Amino acid sequence: MESIVREVESLLIPNKDFPEFSAGDTITVYYEIREGEKVRTQFFRGVVIQIKGHGLTKTFTIRKISNTVGVERIFPINMPTLQKIEINKRGKVRQSRIFYFRKLRGKKARIKELRTQSQK
Repeated sequence: MESIVREVESLLIPNKDFPEFSAGDTITVYYEIREGEKVRTQFFRGVVIQIKGHGLTKTFTIRKISNTVGVERIFPINMPTLQKIEINKRGKVRQSRIFYFRKLRGKKARIKELRTQSQK
């Protein structure tokens, strides 16, 4: 049964090539907003708190601070208005879902940057 569902999903839902990211990474998501007749591109930059699901039904949650208020947004990976995803910073966290990040304030809310081989 699951194989049939996967086949139908792969036929009907177009596959977009987005970079691999994980919890703790700071990313920028560009998506389209429709306001009547107008279409414009808006971006949402924040820290990935969690990634849920797998394959074409994957969703990810991003958190940012806007005017001292925490704002979270959930994006499905196959959202038709999703244009591109940029990875700004790779973060080093020990958990795959960093809900504890919501309670942290100030300097404690910083995530260590993961250093790659090309940065050394």
